[in-house]
Amino acid sequence: MKRLCLESNDGENNLLITGDVDSIFLNRRAARYIKDAIQFTRTDKGILVNTEGELNKSIDRIKKLCEYIDGELIYSGNVSAAVANYALEEEKFKEFAEKARLIRDNHCDRGDFSDFVNSVSNNLPNRSLYELQLLSAYHLAFSQNACNFSVPGAGKTSVVYGAFAYLSNLPAEDIKHVDRLLIISPLSAFGPWELEYEECFGCMPTTKRLNGKLSLDEKKQYLYSPCPAKITLLSYSSVPSLLEELTYFLRTNKVMVVLDEAHKIKNTSGGITAASVLQIAPFCSARVVLTGTPAPNGYEDLYNLYRFIWPTKKIIPFEVYQLKDMSRVEGDARVDTLLHSVEPFFIRVKKSDLGIPPATEHKPIVVPMGATQRRIYDIIEKRYMNEIVSNKDDWFRRDLVKARLLRLMQAATNPSLLSVPLKDFIQVEDFDLAQVEDDSSLITDVLQYEKSETPAKFVKARELIESIIAKGENVVVWAIYIKNIIDFEHYLLAHGIPCKTLYGATPVASGDENEEDVETREKIIAEFHKPDSTFKVIIANPFAVSESISLHKVCHNAIYIERSFNAAHFIQSKDRIHRYGLKPGTETNYYYLLSEDSVDGIIHNRLIEKETRLRDIIESMPIPLFENAGLETGDDDIKALIAEYVNRTKKM
Repeated sequence: MKRLCLESNDGENNLLITGDVDSIFLNRRAARYIKDAIQFTRTDKGILVNTEGELNKSIDRIKKLCEYIDGELIYSGNVSAAVANYALEEEKFKEFAEKARLIRDNHCDRGDFSDFVNSVSNNLPNRSLYELQLLSAYHLAFSQNACNFSVPGAGKTSVVYGAFAYLSNLPAEDIKHVDRLLIISPLSAFGPWELEYEECFGCMPTTKRLNGKLSLDEKKQYLYSPCPAKITLLSYSSVPSLLEELTYFLRTNKVMVVLDEAHKIKNTSGGITAASVLQIAPFCSARVVLTGTPAPNGYEDLYNLYRFIWPTKKIIPFEVYQLKDMSRVEGDARVDTLLHSVEPFFIRVKKSDLGIPPATEHKPIVVPMGATQRRIYDIIEKRYMNEIVSNKDDWFRRDLVKARLLRLMQAATNPSLLSVPLKDFIQVEDFDLAQVEDDSSLITDVLQYEKSETPAKFVKARELIESIIAKGENVVVWAIYIKNIIDFEHYLLAHGIPCKTLYGATPVASGDENEEDVETREKIIAEFHKPDSTFKVIIANPFAVSESISLHKVCHNAIYIERSFNAAHFIQSKDRIHRYGLKPGTETNYYYLLSEDSVDGIIHNRLIEKETRLRDIIESMPIPLFENAGLETGDDDIKALIAEYVNRTKKM
């Protein structure tokens, strides 16, 4: 094996590389890297490196050269105290990382683990963690800086509270002791974090939400206060404006910082939110990253996550551009090196690990359209599909087809959704129906649809809901379009079925004492969980009901009145009611309503294919890589739509 030897002298800013230095310049990538990344001079003795006052970074770059030439870095007996300390710390960190790796692989000291379990049992009185949660919490408590990439529903919040219960009850002088939590998350997750604490500890903590209800000055004053709350909740968008205050807060308190839905800091291209979160990382007493989708675009999405949990260590031995290459090239040999480097500091519980009873996927319910809806849909479909099939232009396929699909999907559930853009068009263009005689009947049908006909899916969904709530059970109804959510709510209320909606406009609780009369998401979900709830139906869309919201304790039925080609949103919605914690014998039911002879059938089939592929990726890969999983509308979806349309129209 090739070797590079490092020498240095106290008081100098130079490092001397000796050994197989010629190998660097004979290797194309190494030669380019040393030229671009290292300030050096080649001498008779070797390569003289100017550290420019950044010793650790310079040694890290020299180690990168070793990787390029498949060599190792050794330290000469003639090194400065600073280099010797660096080498010693690196050796200690290797031992630490190896112990963390053993813990995640369930090869831990049984005595230490038993002590940890006893502490959690005593200090987390209201929640019994299952075996994998205990292991995850123990791994986090040991490393204090870790990622949890477990699937939605695996109980990542409980894991954090398990580790916090242990660390916060260590003696105050213990180096690992923490006494505060800072949760950085979407606003919609604030309530679930507070509720989960009460369910785990049996009491409500002191909490402070730093949200839009507080002025910037109020937020700053709080972060400077001598006695902050046990849990502080902050949105990602608020971090950039509070950097100085957050730094003070973290310096003066022993704070475990949790990034919930941490994929929001994946931006490696200079995004202000990601950069700001990384700036506060060095001042945290413990760092936790939570996300069920660690690499939605590629391995490059891991880069900032690991920079956050270990800001002083280079855990990932590759640069962002290399990680992007590794994502694009299937079977890239460097992936094994990447996984070996990051695995000591992440744990991932798969859905198959949870022992959840399988859900019941009911056969799709095919709903014949009403006469007016059928007429509207057929005209739109014929026109759009003829354009799609006949037009060979790639630009047309990529951009316009998605807009056409959107209209087809809307018409398949509720043609009145088409009336809003149509009304806008008529007003802006001073539209005259008489000028377009061929289209006038279609336009009239669309504009008058709400008055002339009830969407057939609404009727079938209501019948299904009535049969479910007659058994005393709750149900969640999923829809994509906001107008459908609102229209369906009005339809159910008109038929005497109490219900509530959860979508983007539903307010998130702020903690303001003046919001007693405001119906927030938290209030709706809390009421839904009560045995004597005034309603048994929630109508929601997947965009608003995120990973942090659980309905599985009180709801085991989901009806889909419409879906898009987005498999990620579909799977996320299913996981709201199919999670760890279901009682033995619980049956989870999924019902799918499809308009007859429409785009719905293609969406259903494509989602089954995508879900199967995505589940396979999640279960088989150490870190799921979703870049090419086809989660959004893509060419294969459009080809399937065309094929189905051609086959169907041939039979007519």
